[in-house]
Amino acid sequence: MKKEAWFGISFMAMTVIGVLLLMPPFALWTNGHLGLLMLAMIVIAIMMGFPTAFTLMGMGTMFAFFAYYNQNPHLAIAQTFDLVSQRAYAVMNNDVLISIPLFVFMGYLVERANLIGRLFKSLHLATSRIPGSLAVATVITCAIFATATGIIGACVTLMGLLAFPAMLKAGYSIRLSAGVVTAGGTLGILIPPSVLLILYGATAGVSVVQLYAGAFLPGLMLTGLYLGYIIISAKLKPSIAPPLSEEDQRVDLPRFAEVISKKSNNVMVGLIGAIKGKRNADVPMKTLLTHLFIAILPAISATLIVLVVYLWTTAPTLIDTSGLQEMGSGVESTMEMSADTGGLQEAGAESGLQEPPTELGQAAQVSPAAPVEAEAPKPPVAAAPAPAPAAPAAAPGRDPAPMVFWITFGIIAVGTIIFYAVFSFARLEIFKMLLGSFFPLALIILGVLGTIVVGLATPTEAAAMGSFGGFVLAAAYKQLNFTVVKESVFLTAKTSAMVCWLFIGSSIFAAAFALLGGQEIINTWVKSMDMTPVQFMLLAQVIIFLLGWPLEWTEIIVIFMPIFIPLLAHFGINPLFFGLLVALNLQTAFLSPPVAMAAFYLKGVAPPHVTLNQIFIGMLPFMAIQCLAILLLYLFPAIGLWVPSLVYKGS
Repeated sequence: MKKEAWFGISFMAMTVIGVLLLMPPFALWTNGHLGLLMLAMIVIAIMMGFPTAFTLMGMGTMFAFFAYYNQNPHLAIAQTFDLVSQRAYAVMNNDVLISIPLFVFMGYLVERANLIGRLFKSLHLATSRIPGSLAVATVITCAIFATATGIIGACVTLMGLLAFPAMLKAGYSIRLSAGVVTAGGTLGILIPPSVLLILYGATAGVSVVQLYAGAFLPGLMLTGLYLGYIIISAKLKPSIAPPLSEEDQRVDLPRFAEVISKKSNNVMVGLIGAIKGKRNADVPMKTLLTHLFIAILPAISATLIVLVVYLWTTAPTLIDTSGLQEMGSGVESTMEMSADTGGLQEAGAESGLQEPPTELGQAAQVSPAAPVEAEAPKPPVAAAPAPAPAAPAAAPGRDPAPMVFWITFGIIAVGTIIFYAVFSFARLEIFKMLLGSFFPLALIILGVLGTIVVGLATPTEAAAMGSFGGFVLAAAYKQLNFTVVKESVFLTAKTSAMVCWLFIGSSIFAAAFALLGGQEIINTWVKSMDMTPVQFMLLAQVIIFLLGWPLEWTEIIVIFMPIFIPLLAHFGINPLFFGLLVALNLQTAFLSPPVAMAAFYLKGVAPPHVTLNQIFIGMLPFMAIQCLAILLLYLFPAIGLWVPSLVYKGS
C-alpha cells in the first residue's frame, strides 16, 4: 500500500478514536454530540475521496432530518426540505458570488492571450544579472499572473510548461525549480482577485473590498520573502542556480540600434545625437522619434508618481464647521431665551417678538441657571441694516510638503538618474518587450483592483470590466477566436459550478451543525478554557495549518470557518485581520503533502525523471517562509490593516 494511503487511513483512525474518547457515554448523547460526530464524519468522508460539495449536502440533510425528527417526527421531512431550499436560495441571492465566474473567465482569457510566455521571457532578460534570475523571473511572473487571474491550477500548470523546463535546462536544482513553481503558483490564493477571499468574505460577512485592500501588502511581503530566499540561496550555493551564460543573456538589437550604438550605447545620448546630428539614410526620423518617446516613458511615469504623492501628502486639512455658528451683528435672525428649557430659541419673523433691548453689536449673556428679572421698558432700538452678501470663502491652500514626500521624491529622482545612466539599447529592447507583455496586464490590474480599492466599483462590476479587458487583450494579440471563447466559457462554467455547489453544500452543513447545537458546544468548550486572544489565535492557526495537510482550502473555508468566526467577537479579534491570516495560512493546503494540489499540477506537466518526492522536498523551504510570513503579519498587524484604514476611514 502507498505511503499516502497509509497516512490517510492513520489520520482517519486517529480522528474517529479522538472523537469517541471525547464523547460521553452513548446513553448521554445529545443533538450537540451528533453535530460533533457529523463534523468528524465529513472529514473522514472527504479524505476517502467522496465529492466535497455533495458530501456536505448529503451529510447536512441527513443530520438536519435527525434534529427535526427528535422535535416532531411528523414535520421532519417538510422542515428538512424547507431548510435545504432556503439555504440554496440564500446562496443564489448572494451578489458577491457573481464576481467569481467573471474573475475566472477573465483569467482564462488572459491565459489564452499568450501574454505569460512573453512576460516570462522579458523578465528573464531583465533580471539576467541577478543570482537565480530564472527563479526570480518565475516568482515575479507568478505574482503578476496571480494578480491578473487568481487561478492557482492554471498558473502552476502554465509555469510548469514555461519556466520549469527552462530552469532545468540552465542547470537549476530540481528541488529549487519545483519549489519556485509551486510556491509562486499558489500566490493567487492571497493576492487579489482571490476566489478564497471572496468565499471568506461571503462566509464571515466581511467586505470583500476591504479584504482585497488588506491582502495587497501581505502578498507583496510573501513575494519579497520568496525572492530574498532565492537570491540568497543562489548566492551562497551557485550550484543549485548557476548564472546564465552570455548567450542566454544576449539581446538581439534591430538594425537602427546597431547603427546608433556604434557612436553611443546610451539610449538618450544616442537617439538625441542622431536626431540633432547628421541623419543616417537607414534610420528614418519617425523611428528615432518613436523610440525616443518610448525611452522617456519611465521618466513620465516617475513624474506622475511624484505628482500623485505630492497631491496626496499636501491635501488641505478640512475642518468640520457644520456645528459652528457665526457670531456678530450680521446675524439675520435673533435669539431669545426660552423660559421653559433655558435654551436658545430662534425668533421667527412671524412670531411678533422683538429684538432684546441690548446695544447694537453687543451679545446679551444670560445664565440659564439664574432667574430672569423684569426690566423697565426702554425706547426701541432701530433695526440693524441688512448685511451685505458674504464673499465666497476662499479654497483652503495646500499643506506644506511633509518629509515623506521629499524622501520619496529623492528616491525616485536618484533611481531615475541611475536608470538613464545605464539605459543601453539592449535594455531598451527589454523595455519594449515589457511594454508588450507587462503593461497590458498592469492596465487590467489597475482597472480591476484599482476601481475596487478606491470604491469606484463593486467586485462584481470590476470583474465584469476585467472580463471585457480579457476580451480586448485576446483580440489585440490575435488570439480571440471561437475555440478560445468556447474553451474559456466551458472552463469557467465548470469552475463556477464547483464553487457554487460547494457553497450551497457548506451552507446546508453549517445550518444543520448549528441546528444540532454543535456550534454551541464548541463555543462553550473554547470559552471554558479561559484562553487569551493570543492563545486562541495561535490555536486557530495551528488547527488550520494541520487541516491544510489532508484537506483543500475550499473545504477548510466552507466547513471550519463558520465554527471559528462566531468566537472572534468573544476574543475581540478583527474578522478582517483573521481572514488575512487564514488566507496566508491556507496556502499550505497547496504546498503540504499528501494533498498538495500544486505538486500534482506540476507533476502532470513535468519531465518523467522528476519524482513527486523531489517536488515535495522542494516545497518545504517555502512552507517555512510562509510560517515566517504569518508570524510577521501577526506581530505587525499594520501590514494587513494599513491599506484598508488608509482607504476606508471608517474601517
